[in-house]
Amino acid sequence: MIKRAKKVAEKAVLIIIDVQNDFCPGGSLAVPHGDEVVAPLNSMVELFNANEFPVFVTRDWHPAKTKHFKDYGGIWPPHCVQHTFGACFHSDLRFIGAEIITKGTSEDEDEKSYSGFGGVNFAGQNLAKLLTSRHVANLYIGELATDYCVKATALDALKLGFTIYLLKDAVRAVNINTDDGKKAIAEMKKAGAKIITTKEVLGR
Repeated sequence: MIKRAKKVAEKAVLIIIDVQNDFCPGGSLAVPHGDEVVAPLNSMVELFNANEFPVFVTRDWHPAKTKHFKDYGGIWPPHCVQHTFGACFHSDLRFIGAEIITKGTSEDEDEKSYSGFGGVNFAGQNLAKLLTSRHVANLYIGELATDYCVKATALDALKLGFTIYLLKDAVRAVNINTDDGKKAIAEMKKAGAKIITTKEVLGR
């Protein structure tokens, strides 16, 4: 049982981005070792639940026909299509009590829509308003993939004035180019993100 942790900043929230089957090994757009983020993220969820801090989980939720996919002008193969197995969260991810943020639902979606801040909850409220209404100041982020949705979400959050803690051991990169993940982390750090690990937060 994880006790309340002094290492978590006040007014904090955990954001888990797109840990879905299509981004994990065997998926249509698998991120190498993508499933390795699940265990550290589960520990963070347990910690945040113990501290009574919110947890948000984002998901891609694409229509079958969208400009995001290669067949319709995009750069990606079909993935996370609504109501398919590939769009489901990884079965080992534990996020009881978390609020789901859905993004990528438009047929006209372009490559700028990676960020979790472009998504909404079931009531149609966007992530920025949800965080502001809860007086959140600090975001702990872990997810897939470092060089796309992670980076886009972190950079948007920094522009909005949030403090970002990137959980380095709970992210994995697509790495179309070998060092894309490293470059993304460097870009986030340069923009103001704090780079830490789940073990540091958990005090292990």
